[in-house]
Amino acid sequence: MKIISFNVNGIRAVEKKGFVQWMENESADMVCLQETKARPEQLSPELRGIKDKEGKPYFAYWASAAKAGYSGVAIYAKTEPLSVNFLKKAEFDDEGRVLQAEFKDFTLISAYFPNSQDRGKRLDYKLRFCDAIMKLCKKFVTQGRHFVLCGDYNIAHTPIDLAHPKANEENAGYLPEERAWMDAYTKAGFVDTFRHFYPGKKDQYTWWSYRMNARERNVGWRIDYHCVDPAFLPQVKASIIRPEVQGSDHCPIELELDL
Repeated sequence: MKIISFNVNGIRAVEKKGFVQWMENESADMVCLQETKARPEQLSPELRGIKDKEGKPYFAYWASAAKAGYSGVAIYAKTEPLSVNFLKKAEFDDEGRVLQAEFKDFTLISAYFPNSQDRGKRLDYKLRFCDAIMKLCKKFVTQGRHFVLCGDYNIAHTPIDLAHPKANEENAGYLPEERAWMDAYTKAGFVDTFRHFYPGKKDQYTWWSYRMNARERNVGWRIDYHCVDPAFLPQVKASIIRPEVQGSDHCPIELELDL
């Protein structure tokens, strides 16, 4: 089973760069999108009716922000979920931050973590969101349910997860409070699947600034993740970054499961 997560930085913008054809070519079992920046009624028929290689349409679900052209997540799946839910917390659901799709073997979560912004203007909001995510994941474990939490966490966890750690110690995405939450999340047993396979691999990034030719020079940050509960780890066969895929300031990440 192939699961892709991709912050598209605007679904309508990436559509103009071949997104629909890319989705068909990839034919992933499930695709989680972040920063869609659109409501379903604003989408073209092509985006609403994306099909796989065999011509079968995906089931598609959207969580959109109340504010137009902002935030938002989506899930495309070949298999119809048993249920689909938001986070069920108004301050986050109003920004379209989370979708949960429950399947037979696990729950898939597409999450767009808030950016703490310049000088930590939204850090308190972000940490409340992180706390809600931690509680959700712990609830799944208590209930004996597996999960895959994928998306843009807007956090580079350790110094090898960004090109210039020293220069960014006071910048959003690498603040001590954000990194401390990632420490707590992994200490709770939840697994960053990419680092499970590549614990010391450097220069592996998922986001690059549009400025200063950052992507061409690979001056980036690894802020997109597929995390799983520890009991689900034996089913994870690969976790990879796809920097060759263009169209956004992020690149997709891919998880392969043996189910």
